[in-house]
Amino acid sequence: MTNKTLNNTTRTWGAVARAFHWGLGAAIIGMIAYGWWMNHFPARADRFFYRSIHADIGYLVLLFTALRLIWKVANPTPALPGSTPVWERVLARFNQWSLYALTILVAGLGWAHSGAHKPDYADFFGLFRVPQFTVENRAASRFYEHWHIYIAYALLALIALHVLAALYHRFIRKDGVLERMIDGRA
Repeated sequence: MTNKTLNNTTRTWGAVARAFHWGLGAAIIGMIAYGWWMNHFPARADRFFYRSIHADIGYLVLLFTALRLIWKVANPTPALPGSTPVWERVLARFNQWSLYALTILVAGLGWAHSGAHKPDYADFFGLFRVPQFTVENRAASRFYEHWHIYIAYALLALIALHVLAALYHRFIRKDGVLERMIDGRA
């Protein structure tokens, strides 16, 4: 039986949490891949366009991560199965909160890079300008960009650990943890 409710329960994830999880997961992995591609193609006249799109999606990732955290605070977190060892529980919580923290840090560093870069990447899909909290500074721009990339790779490592843990629960433990996030089965 699948969970059609919007809210989480103590046993499974609700539809909203699952939508945030999969939507943000796809967006973050896509952004890391897009960022890698963007930084490895030869300099061209339309490079600013690609970087602007990357920044615009990054602003959305930051917004939806904040909304995801608000939703998480307002809803219960489903408990891990009772047979889960304490060390796995601690590692799971650490990884989960580290994913949130690094996502916010990567997006924040990208935003800082935008304001320090000339020209900035503040034009949000041509609709309005995103306020910038840093000022134009070439050295700061390079600093923010480098740390944006380094932390993105650390985020990718945490994502890989998260995926491996999900596969471990699915194929080795067979305890239904992954199914709760796929279709809400308790």
